[in-house]
Amino acid sequence: MIKYSLDQKNLIIEFMSTELDHHITNEVRDEIDNILMSKPVKNIIFDFKNIKFMDSSGIGVIIGRYKKVSSEGGKVSVVNVNARVKKIFDLSGMNKIIGIYDTYEEIVSSL
Repeated sequence: MIKYSLDQKNLIIEFMSTELDHHITNEVRDEIDNILMSKPVKNIIFDFKNIKFMDSSGIGVIIGRYKKVSSEGGKVSVVNVNARVKKIFDLSGMNKIIGIYDTYEEIVSSL
C-alpha cells in the first residue's frame, strides 16, 4: 500500500494506490503506525504523486499521524498534491496545519 524511506528523522511515505479511501486506510494507518513505533521519526512527508482521490477516511489517516508527530514536536508535510486533492486539504482546513509543497527540497528547508 505504501513505500517508505527515512531521510535522517524524516519519514517519507509514498502511496502506491491512486486512491486514499476507506478501502485501504486501515492498512495504510497500521503500516505507518508500525514504522513510527519502530523507527526514530520526527517528521512525516506524504508524497501524493500517485493519489488522484482522497475521502474523509484518508483525511483521518493524515490528521491522525499529524497528531502523533506534532505531540512530539514534529511536522507533517505533503508534496505532489494534485488540484482535486488540494481542494480537499483546503475545504477540510488541513492546509492550516499541514504544509503543502511543490518539491521535497522545499519541505526539507522548512523543517
